[in-house]
Amino acid sequence: MPQIRRKDVPRAVIEHLARRVRERHVPIEDLTSLARWLDTNPTVPEGRWYKRFAKVTICGNGSLITTLLEDRHYAVGTAVE
Repeated sequence: MPQIRRKDVPRAVIEHLARRVRERHVPIEDLTSLARWLDTNPTVPEGRWYKRFAKVTICGNGSLITTLLEDRHYAVGTAVE
């Protein structure tokens, strides 16, 4: 199982995630929780996955985080603890 890529992330992905953080008004508490989770070097499944936080769900595909969803959105893939 891959670990989340934190280096050499494509610029388009970073810009997309930054846009989603702004548009979806992601609370600082969720960003802090995400940072702490990333610091644990979590492994994630190949293919689609998601991880829920208090007000946002992050979604990924393999080693990349691909988007952030609000509570009302439906996540697709394998749930990650």
